[in-house]
Amino acid sequence: MNSVYHIFVRRLSTQQKHYKLVIIGAGCGGLACASKFAKKLSKDQIAIIDKNDTHVYQPGWTLAGAGLKTPDELEKPQSQCIPTNTTWIQSNANQIEPEKNFVQLENGSKISYDYLIVASGIQTRLDKIKGAIEALDNHPQHVVSMYSRKYVRNVYNTLNHFRGGQAIFTFPSTPIKCPGAPQKIMYLADDIFRRNNVRDKTTISYNTALPVIFGVKKYAAALMEIVKAKNIQLNTRLNLVEVCADKKEAIFENLDQPGTMKTFKYDLLHIAAPMTPYEFLAKSSLADANGFVDVIKETLQHKKFSNVFAIGDCTNLPTSKTAAAIAASNSILVRNLTNIMEGKSDAVPKYDGYTSCPLVTGFNKCILAEFDFDGQPLETLPINQAKERFLSYIMKKDMMPNLYWNMLIRGTWNGPAVFRKLFHLGMSK
Repeated sequence: MNSVYHIFVRRLSTQQKHYKLVIIGAGCGGLACASKFAKKLSKDQIAIIDKNDTHVYQPGWTLAGAGLKTPDELEKPQSQCIPTNTTWIQSNANQIEPEKNFVQLENGSKISYDYLIVASGIQTRLDKIKGAIEALDNHPQHVVSMYSRKYVRNVYNTLNHFRGGQAIFTFPSTPIKCPGAPQKIMYLADDIFRRNNVRDKTTISYNTALPVIFGVKKYAAALMEIVKAKNIQLNTRLNLVEVCADKKEAIFENLDQPGTMKTFKYDLLHIAAPMTPYEFLAKSSLADANGFVDVIKETLQHKKFSNVFAIGDCTNLPTSKTAAAIAASNSILVRNLTNIMEGKSDAVPKYDGYTSCPLVTGFNKCILAEFDFDGQPLETLPINQAKERFLSYIMKKDMMPNLYWNMLIRGTWNGPAVFRKLFHLGMSK
C-alpha cells in the first residue's frame, strides 16, 4: 500500500514544472543514473520522464526465443524500478529545446531543467520493411522476431515446431540493440533443430547487412569457425527490404550494388528489426546528422550544450549498443555531471568504450566478447574469452539478469573494470 501511495504522490508532484535534473527515459541507462543521483539530490530535484508501465530486461529476449526463459520472467512493473527519491512523470517527451532548457511532454506541458540526461533509447522500426508487420501478425508459424515485446512470445514455439526447409536469419543496415543477438538466436535455433532431428532437413542462412560476421577480429575469427562447423551459410551486405508472406519470399537489397535486389525463399524467417532514434530527439539540436545525441565519447557530455549528457542506445558513441556499455559508462557520466553541478571543473573522467556481447553459440556454450572503442579486446577473465565456455553461458543466462535487476538499474554496478584490474594485478605478481 505504501509503494502505491508513494507512486501516487510522485505523479501528483508533476505539477511542479522545474527540476534541477531531468532524465528522459527509464530504461537501463536512465535508471542507473537516476539511482545514483537519487542519493545526491532531494526528491523534488529529480524528474524521470517515461510513459511505460513495464520495465523489460531486453538482453533476455534471446533466451526467451530459445525457450530458456519466459517473456514474463524478463519483466517487472516500472513502479518497482523507479528510484523512490525521484519524481516519475509518466508521459512521453515530444520535444527538446536545449537552448531554453526545457522538455515538452506529449500533452503540451513543459518541464524546465538545470541539467538534462537523455537516455531515451532507440525505437524498433519493423514498419521500415515492407510486409514485415503483416507477416509477423498473420504468419507467425513462418516469420518471427525476438526484437519486440509483442513478437518475442512467438519465437520459441515457431522454432520448436519447425520441421525443416530454408531458415533465414537477418541483420539490418541500421545500428541496433545488441548487434550480436541476431546470430545468437540462429545458433540456438540450430541446436533446437538438432534436438528435434530436423537439422539435416534444414538450410540455415545468415543474411547480414554488414561486411563481416562480427566487428571485432578476434571474435569474428572464432565465430567463422562456428559457422563452418554448424554448416551455416553466411551472406554479407544483404539488407532485408520486403517480406512477401503469401509467397514465403524475402527480398534483400545488395548494399554493394544499391538498387539491386535478391529474392530468397524461406520456410522460416527471423527478422532483426531496423532501429532509429525517436523523432523528438532526431529533430532537436542535440542530434547529429543521423539523429543520435552528439556526445563527447570519453565523457558523455554533449558537444555543444555543457549541461546536457546522454547515455546508452540514443547516443552516437562508437561502440555496440548494449547494457554492458551502460554499466561501464553510467558512473563516468554521473561523476562528470556532478563535477559540472558543483562547479568544480569541466568533465574529466574518461570512458574507454568498454562493451560486452555474450555471444551464445548454443545450449551451454557462449563466447564472452568484451572490447573497447577501437574494437580491441578488453577482457575481464584471465582466459581466452573467444573460446566457447559453459562459464560464459552461465554468466549470460543466470548471473547477468540478476546483476541487471539488483545492481545495474539500482545504481550499484559499474561494470567489470574492478575485477579486470584485480585479475590482471594478480597475474602480474
